Amino acid sequence: MTKEKKQSNKVLKGVIVSNKMDKTVVVEVNRYVEHKKYGKRFKITKKYKAHDENNEKKIGDIVEIEETRPISKDKKFKVI
Repeated sequence: MTKEKKQSNKVLKGVIVSNKMDKTVVVEVNRYVEHKKYGKRFKITKKYKAHDENNEKKIGDIVEIEETRPISKDKKFKVI
């Protein structure tokens, strides 16, 4: 019997901040983290480049992106 590893792809939710590249959008993802010592919560913002095959997404759209195989040097997510 062989065990199959279930690979769970990371899914993130964010807002598109740029769509100037061909078949690529930049998605800004916000998350809140609690400080280990002081307990205060603060916001961390990170930007990801994601693949948009048909160039149909616009700036301000709320989208979900899913981790996938590397498409280029910086693109490792696709818009779902």
